[in-house]
Amino acid sequence: MQVVGPIFEIGTLRQKLSGTVGFVPTMGYLHEGHLALVKQARTDNSNVIVSIYVNPTQFGPREDFGSYPRELNRDLELLREEGVDIVFVPSDDEMYPPEFSSWVDAGKVTERLEGASRPGHFRGVATVVAKLFNIVQPSRAYFGQKDAQQVVVIKRMVADLNMGIDIAVVPTVRESDGLAMSSRNIYLSPGERQAATILFKALTLARQLSQGGEKDAGKIRPQMTALIQKEPLAQIDYVSIADAETLEELSSIDGPALASLAVRIGKTRLIDNMLLE
Repeated sequence: MQVVGPIFEIGTLRQKLSGTVGFVPTMGYLHEGHLALVKQARTDNSNVIVSIYVNPTQFGPREDFGSYPRELNRDLELLREEGVDIVFVPSDDEMYPPEFSSWVDAGKVTERLEGASRPGHFRGVATVVAKLFNIVQPSRAYFGQKDAQQVVVIKRMVADLNMGIDIAVVPTVRESDGLAMSSRNIYLSPGERQAATILFKALTLARQLSQGGEKDAGKIRPQMTALIQKEPLAQIDYVSIADAETLEELSSIDGPALASLAVRIGKTRLIDNMLLE
């Protein structure tokens, strides 16, 4: 496994690779959710490249960029065990030099849900992913369903800009009690960790109601909200039932829908989602 930082070095290595290249962009502090992406990329492709980069432009001024967990040596050992070929670890100076001034805006799908709560977040996400795609030139790129809106944004960008990259979506990896794996789970105290299961419980309720024949989204959202409010440590940011592709809020579930939510448990903001088939 080769670990490289300078952009020109990964360009040189990329030119030497034959066959397909699967790419997994990450912000590090890897968990089983990330490794599921890596395993799928390893299964599907001749070569696997993983990036580790905590992208400053997708964090708001009062968010956790400075405290976001970082443990590079641990991450590299995990990736070595998975048979990754190249790990790209760029610096801020390389990714955003002083003269940097170009940004990617994926339009309306970035304005809802996370975009409404975190202005500018998806401009940073789309821009850094576009840069990484241009640098790595992958055949396929792998993202987790846990970040459902990010998947929608990246697919929109790839289609609109004719990037010619297949976007593979891997199911959310969960703890035994349903909590979606996230690097931010480390922030939770034991009591908060137990309280955090309320996100999965609310999403499961939405799926049960939908599968039971309830198609009125206006009746499902309040029941999800009421369940979450029973947890004293939980503060709701949003509860959504939206079209799975446009992310527009639904009044009636007549096709693929996405139940999603953002909830603060103590000081930690967690997101999760579940497709309503």
